[in-house]
Amino acid sequence: MAWLDKFKLKKGLIQSLNEAGFVAPKEIQQKTLARINGGQDVIAVGPEGCGKTTTYILATLNKFNYTPDGVPKVLILVPDKEKVEEVIAKIGQLNKNKTLSIVPLFAAPGIEAQMDAMADGADIVVATPDRARAIYLKLGLDVNKIELLVIDDAELIVKQGLQLPVAELADSIPKCQHLVFTEVMHERLNKMITPFMKQPATVEVEETGEPQFDMLPQILYLLPNFGTKVNLLNLFMQDEDLFTKVVLFVNTRPTAEKLYKSLHDRKSTVALLNPWFIEMDGFVSLQEFKNSATRVLIVVNDEEQKLELEGIPFLIHFELPVEKETYIDRIIDASPDVENETMAITFAIDLELTAVKKIEQATGQKIPLGELPEELIVEKERSFADMAEKKAAKAKADDDAPGAAFHEKKASNAKTYNYRAGVKAKMNNKKKH
Repeated sequence: MAWLDKFKLKKGLIQSLNEAGFVAPKEIQQKTLARINGGQDVIAVGPEGCGKTTTYILATLNKFNYTPDGVPKVLILVPDKEKVEEVIAKIGQLNKNKTLSIVPLFAAPGIEAQMDAMADGADIVVATPDRARAIYLKLGLDVNKIELLVIDDAELIVKQGLQLPVAELADSIPKCQHLVFTEVMHERLNKMITPFMKQPATVEVEETGEPQFDMLPQILYLLPNFGTKVNLLNLFMQDEDLFTKVVLFVNTRPTAEKLYKSLHDRKSTVALLNPWFIEMDGFVSLQEFKNSATRVLIVVNDEEQKLELEGIPFLIHFELPVEKETYIDRIIDASPDVENETMAITFAIDLELTAVKKIEQATGQKIPLGELPEELIVEKERSFADMAEKKAAKAKADDDAPGAAFHEKKASNAKTYNYRAGVKAKMNNKKKH
């Protein structure tokens, strides 16, 4: 009866836990449930499978007696339809109160059926942020009696760019307790939740386990954005004595093309594995690259061929592959008893930290953090405000442009001079860059 000893859970809920095989609480439940039951806002950080979903479902079901009133008391926000269905199924596994009305909301053809379901009564709403906001704006979601707002897989919600609907829903609820569950915590996520969290307790659970493989030496560089990644790569490639041979992994051809041009423009010898344009330098095999004078080989992660990476001094993951197994397969040390000078370097922005955590959990090893060079140029992060201002400026410029009616040119736009053809060509070329 470990559940009964530790937490103030209803007897029916404890019975459901035992029947479902949850014999004892996991670490994340031990560290959070008492705080949640005490009414505190909580941020829970832990890897997949550590028990985050079960934790907030227990907190949710523990709020209800056998006489719910059909008005939303709990709003659970998750990133997609699949997660909505997963949460609904787990609630069904643990819920013995059959009078509870649980309504799922997610993007689907037509919104009327979900509006009707809400009108029939909902005690718990499990929704994607965009659909919950859409129904709220149509006056179909009453948030006035919500006591608990749960945001699960918060890092994925941020990755999908759904911060605005989350913020609007949180601001619309008069007063409630907030729970945030995530695999990783980073600045963008923190910006989303800080305005509505009230002195939260942050609980973190690490479950990397025992080392599973012999790995090459690794180092991780955390960077704010794509542009800073490019700057760090170019900074490294300036050291020709150290970075003599590099295999550079990316996820897409457009990224490969950008890096090829950037490195080529800075006089680095660079090629592509199986190039798709004839004007690009490239090789059809890794062995050809090893035997060449070329320093950098760009490999797109969708390549299916097995790569023989032995003997390459540096493996740089500019982007992490979708499947963690792809990354792990590349950095396993096939000959741990033989001295190997290969170093695996990873560049990651905050939205890629989930992938990093999954790799660490699978390998049982933390990837050491590297210190960014002092001379690294950090590109400015483009905020929503910056983009909105740029959009407004463009709209104003369009308004000022000559239309069907004649508009007198502004003095600053009046053309009182002529350029020679050569000067015009230089100006046009500058605009393109």
